[in-house]
Amino acid sequence: MKRLNLRTFGALALAVGLSMAGLRAEVIEQVLVKINGEILTKTDIEQLQVAALRANNPNIATADLQNDQALRKMLDEVTPRVIVNAIDEMLLVQRGKELGLKMSDEQFNGILANIRKENKLDSEEKFQAALKQEGLTIAGLRKAFEKQMLINRVQQQDVYSRISISEEESRSYYDAHKEEFLTNESVTLREIFVRAATTAPAEGPTAAKAAMDAARDKVVQVRQRVAKEDFATVAGELSDAASKANGGLIGPLSAEELNPDIQKLLSPMKVGQVTEPLDAGNGYRLLKLEARIPKKQATFEEARDQIADKVFNQRRAGEVLKYLDRLRAQAIIEWKSPSLKQAFETGVKEAEKAIAEAAKAGEAGAAPKPGTNQ
Repeated sequence: MKRLNLRTFGALALAVGLSMAGLRAEVIEQVLVKINGEILTKTDIEQLQVAALRANNPNIATADLQNDQALRKMLDEVTPRVIVNAIDEMLLVQRGKELGLKMSDEQFNGILANIRKENKLDSEEKFQAALKQEGLTIAGLRKAFEKQMLINRVQQQDVYSRISISEEESRSYYDAHKEEFLTNESVTLREIFVRAATTAPAEGPTAAKAAMDAARDKVVQVRQRVAKEDFATVAGELSDAASKANGGLIGPLSAEELNPDIQKLLSPMKVGQVTEPLDAGNGYRLLKLEARIPKKQATFEEARDQIADKVFNQRRAGEVLKYLDRLRAQAIIEWKSPSLKQAFETGVKEAEKAIAEAAKAGEAGAAPKPGTNQ
């Protein structure tokens, strides 16, 4: 049976795998940390570590997991991020419950309907079989999706909705990043391609040349036709290119992406003009310049909405980090493992460093965000 596809739901899909630990049978386990009374056990952390290792390297070899030195190195790399995400997610979920947020039956049923549709599970039997294959339950799915919903809603309500962008900030961004609002020249073309007849190697270069000459003669005649007739109609009738289905239409294309020779050829042409026959190696083609959109610098007013989105995305990770710092400071966190506490402190510093570097470089979304385990 095909694996159950949860990718449609983005970060929610990942949460499913990381939330199943809470549904295991009650057994005596080693508690590694308490967050406002809620616990993370050794088993919880190990499952999160394994998930992170597989996310980093889906093809990880069993031998690597059995090699103490290799495994320790991999765990040292993922554990700081794993424990920071685990605690931050727990704090966000706790905050969501304080706010009275929860997933309604209607919302969850809608998610299940989308999972069924995405995976073509048109019967209850197929759906249950798919869940069984993945080791999932309806209760587990609901817990996982509700967890991610709470995280998203809390971030939206307590963080994103409070990010305000001033006029001065927007103008400063525009002045420093004008190239982001520069639209490059683009062209739309139509083509007619006449393929030369195929010749066998035994026929020699004379036959190949004759085939190319015949193709050129035909293209010359076609060019005379398009001077009087609609180019798209003639292309649909005569062209040997796949574009004939669309009347020879190609593009729009960025002028900078075109072959330099084609750029040079099109540069002096006016819209509506047709090139002379062009040698295509295995035949000849005509190009018509259907449309040209010149390079244009958007004004501040024209780019205002884009600027707001870019500035918001740049600030989002930093504002979430500040918010999480406050939640951590207000929380009662009891560490039962000094090494795990050290990993957490390392992870916090790594996140702060990544966000600072992203802000400095002006790269939106470059830093990891809570709830993604990335």
